[in-house]
Amino acid sequence: MSAELISILVLVVVFVIATTRSINMGALAFAAAFGVGELVADLDADGIFAGFPGDLFVVLVGVTYLFAIARANGTTDWLVHASIRLVGGRIALIPWVMFVITGALTAIGAVSPAAVAIVAPIALSFAARYSISPLLMGAMVVHGAQGGGFSPISIYGSIVNGIVERENLPGNELALFLASLVANLIIAGVVFVLFGGLKLARRRADTVALAGAGTSSTGDSSTDDSSHKSPTPESEPQSEPKPKSAPKPKSAPASAPADDTRLTPPRIATLIALVALVVAVLVFDLDAGLTAVSLAVVLSAVWPDTSRKAVGEIAWPTVLLICGVLTYVGVLEEMGTIKWAGEGVGDIGVPLLAAVLLCYIGAVISAFASSVGIMGALIPLAVPFLAQGEIGAVGMIAALAVSATVVDVSPFSTNGALVLAAAPDVDRERFFRQLMIYGGIVVAVVPAVVWLVLVVPGFG
Repeated sequence: MSAELISILVLVVVFVIATTRSINMGALAFAAAFGVGELVADLDADGIFAGFPGDLFVVLVGVTYLFAIARANGTTDWLVHASIRLVGGRIALIPWVMFVITGALTAIGAVSPAAVAIVAPIALSFAARYSISPLLMGAMVVHGAQGGGFSPISIYGSIVNGIVERENLPGNELALFLASLVANLIIAGVVFVLFGGLKLARRRADTVALAGAGTSSTGDSSTDDSSHKSPTPESEPQSEPKPKSAPKPKSAPASAPADDTRLTPPRIATLIALVALVVAVLVFDLDAGLTAVSLAVVLSAVWPDTSRKAVGEIAWPTVLLICGVLTYVGVLEEMGTIKWAGEGVGDIGVPLLAAVLLCYIGAVISAFASSVGIMGALIPLAVPFLAQGEIGAVGMIAALAVSATVVDVSPFSTNGALVLAAAPDVDRERFFRQLMIYGGIVVAVVPAVVWLVLVVPGFG
């Protein structure tokens, strides 16, 4: 067996173990990089660490650090309540508000599961209170998170754009962002129509009750705790939700707690910092990671009490995952596996067929594993194939990115599991099956569609 084939089989084993044993894929990838690098590729420690993504490490730490401060001082809560108040009594707009909130959170740097963990309990509580389909609401939350997930300052966007830059491929940050946004927006629109969204237009609710519902969900510790547990289809079923009439104003809270609804100096400063991060990256072309760390340090220095726990809330599991997977990919590059695999894909003889196969591989694996890890491994494997020039790199990378992330509605993925866990008053077995069927439809349909729209025309 060739060294290249061994290294790819080890990568497959890493994905399988991470999926079935709940071990961080990044830790496994570091161990695999050490084993394959030393025993198969004859690399020393310097050769193994050559693939460590130092720039992405700073981006991941900096952006999630700044976002952790925003959570700690209540800025994200304020954003959620401010957005909810905008809908007034229009129940039909609630799912779209949740789509926009999660999209905005990921677009400014929140890790996708973190954004879903924040919004899903609120969104599913609204769904239960106003008899909105939980599948509709959960899908809107997840697709919103993925819709904003590829902005130039987002985690996903930084990862993909960083890989593209290091591999010397043609890149277009705006095209990548818009491809994901439009794809998820269209899917959300279809879901909204198919699962009763249009019927909601005839219903209204009291504005104060809406604010109270959002407050009660965010303050429910049991809901928040459950959002971090991995649900299983064997969970004990609960009773089906019964139609509920809109609550009367007198039974609703007078208002949301002032602590959630008013702007305090730390929150104002955090909002300014988030805007400054966007301007610094998009206008002045400054490094997103270093800029985010600097802004976070300033906020921590001025308000140490609200920022003290932020370092501990940095998305360290995601940092470990990304750095581990990309370090292993670096070992693959050092030993020539990337070139070997790319030539193998190119040998299929039909570039468009090879492209759609890559999209489906990314979608299927991502439905059961980490989307970030899949992108970190799949895009470099496609580099030699793209270097042949027969497929447009910009369109292909956008298609791979969308295929690998839009399937996160699967209940086996982190986002899908968070939605399942956050839903109150539902039959969890039934809801699990609904998410699984919906996720299967997305896996079957979306890769072919994005391939047809983005790859076949030859963009890039």
